[in-house]
Amino acid sequence: MQKVLVVVGPTGVGKTSLSIELAKKYNAEIISGDAYQCYKELTIGSAKILPEEMQGIPHYLVDNISYKEEYNVKIFQQKARAYIEDIVSRGKLPMIVGGTGLYIKSLLYDYVFHDEEIDQKYNDYLETLTNEELYAKLLEVDEKAAKDLHPNNRKRVRRALMMDHMGHQKSETLAKQEHKLLYDAYIVGLTMERPHLYERIDKRVLQMISQGLENEVMGLVNKADDFDLQSLQGIGYKEWKAYYLGEKDKEDTIALIQKNTRNFAKRQYTWFRNQMDIHWYDIERKDFKQELLVEIENWIKDE
Repeated sequence: MQKVLVVVGPTGVGKTSLSIELAKKYNAEIISGDAYQCYKELTIGSAKILPEEMQGIPHYLVDNISYKEEYNVKIFQQKARAYIEDIVSRGKLPMIVGGTGLYIKSLLYDYVFHDEEIDQKYNDYLETLTNEELYAKLLEVDEKAAKDLHPNNRKRVRRALMMDHMGHQKSETLAKQEHKLLYDAYIVGLTMERPHLYERIDKRVLQMISQGLENEVMGLVNKADDFDLQSLQGIGYKEWKAYYLGEKDKEDTIALIQKNTRNFAKRQYTWFRNQMDIHWYDIERKDFKQELLVEIENWIKDE
């Protein structure tokens, strides 16, 4: 199987800087496994790697579509697999870097996506329900699928309800897949003490504010409904809607971004630990990098 190096972990843990170091050492090119860094206009809030930070390492699925265009896990899977083939054809090592767990798992494992079927009348009915009502309904018809989704992830909850309505439950569809790795993947997971990570997250949000996050967000919206765009559902963007409507002040908005980012990091840890076979490294350990490099080299040599 084709070797693919993967670097995952929660937001703010230091994936970007390590990935550049590894790419330079192992002649790798990087595919972003992030759901928001693909949007050209979303730079500060997505913590997107900047051209000068890439140090000449090619990056794919970064800065490649408009924030008004559709992007989802199926599109990511198709594009990322094509990039892997291209990178390999040029004698390079493909590296996936990011924190969007479902995207990365869909790429590495035998995930098969069905064309979306929609009953417009049922879809219109779902539109009338609140997030709480949608989630409660999904708990009734597909409890297993519901437990894998956040109650406020309206789009995915509705999609799971539509799948059930059309006769193929999301949980059953996933269960039929073998969950086999399609690549010889070495998955590096970065971790650190939670209080230290949360402190880094809070500081990074403040840095984003000083870099002009408010102006970046407000430059993308002309009306409140623009916040419903899929691209603006990411943390660091969606929290500004209440501020835009005059319902929250700037300080409360910043505190909410910090809180949501910390909670997201916690969920990322839980997801990664339960969904994939990951080699975890504590970046606060002095010898972590030495251990990491030895294990990667052993993996590369192992045919």
